[in-house]
Amino acid sequence: MRDTVPSVVFKTRVRDESVEGPNPFRWQDLTTEEIFKGKKVIVFSLPGAFTPTCSSTHLPGYEEHYEEFKALGVDQIVCLSVNDAFVMFQWGKQQGVKNVFLLPDGSGEFTRKMGMLVDKSNLGFGMRSWRYSMLVNDMKIEKIFTEPDFGDNCPTDPFEVSDAGTMLAYLKEAK
Repeated sequence: MRDTVPSVVFKTRVRDESVEGPNPFRWQDLTTEEIFKGKKVIVFSLPGAFTPTCSSTHLPGYEEHYEEFKALGVDQIVCLSVNDAFVMFQWGKQQGVKNVFLLPDGSGEFTRKMGMLVDKSNLGFGMRSWRYSMLVNDMKIEKIFTEPDFGDNCPTDPFEVSDAGTMLAYLKEAK
């Protein structure tokens, strides 16, 4: 397993009122260093936006406990998925996300370099992220919680250790 987060460039979309038309957004590259350098960041990664567990429990749990995480010294919470920026934006709107930063890993480069890219073709998804969470402190992976049964075409979608409650318990114990 890696000691530090991989260096990649994420392709994101940001609102820009100077862009004319009905879609006032522009592309903006965001580097791993911009996200993690000098910060304490929680990342939780999931198989896909709009999927059942991700939408009903995983993302809402981190959104709900955002203030508790901040009080424990976390600078940012990032939800990462191998989806494009458009899908992540619409999912965030549909979920009413206010605090968690939805980070698209559209090409799967970060996920692949993390060693977390799996084939979910058995579900019609193709290559996606395995479900995990991690605490990153100034680019260094301090703690990672990886769901069991890691592997291609897993018939189940384990959700036992990457939840907000597990990360909260870890942070409280570490304090």
